[in-house]
Amino acid sequence: MSRTVIALQHQRNEQLSNERIILGIDPGTAILGYGLIEVQGKQMKLLALGVLKLDKIDDHHLKLQKIFERCIELIDGFHPDELAIEAPFFGKNVQSMLKLGRAQGVAIAAALSRQLPVMEYAPRKIKQSITGNGNASKEQVAAMLQRVLQIPDADMPDKLDATDGLAAAVCHFYQSSSPLTSGKSYSGWKSFLSANPDRLGGARKKS
Repeated sequence: MSRTVIALQHQRNEQLSNERIILGIDPGTAILGYGLIEVQGKQMKLLALGVLKLDKIDDHHLKLQKIFERCIELIDGFHPDELAIEAPFFGKNVQSMLKLGRAQGVAIAAALSRQLPVMEYAPRKIKQSITGNGNASKEQVAAMLQRVLQIPDADMPDKLDATDGLAAAVCHFYQSSSPLTSGKSYSGWKSFLSANPDRLGGARKKS
């Protein structure tokens, strides 16, 4: 095989590797936000943007079931190549943190059940990546995403949770396009549990 043919095949493989779909999720027990982007080289295109409303469901375990089912629907419907998810922030309310951590874990479990690589980013990192300011407001993040992805005003969601989910996907695109990344990645359920033993232990203690 000639060097020219090998070079062309390598170029084609490189092009294919640059074509991917990223699912971004902002986990929550009242509202879960999500966004999907299609990446071709250095170009992004918005595929979907929305929320899953859970605030009217009282049973926490039923909320987790709905989160899992919606994530599976998104994965099977759009066939993303990767999941980017916002990491739970540390707050003073332990119960709220526990519930949020469970919501995130269920979304991750849904992705891993479909063999999707998972990347986790801190909220501050996502804001920094999108706006250049780690302390940016949700409104500022949404405005920057609208400009970058050229989203018409009519298509912008009412809930900022949706753009927070989209921000996770765009953040992952930016970070994966850079030689230096600073997110946590999981290639399977075992790697997630080994990196987060407290998630499993905490759930058992509360059950």
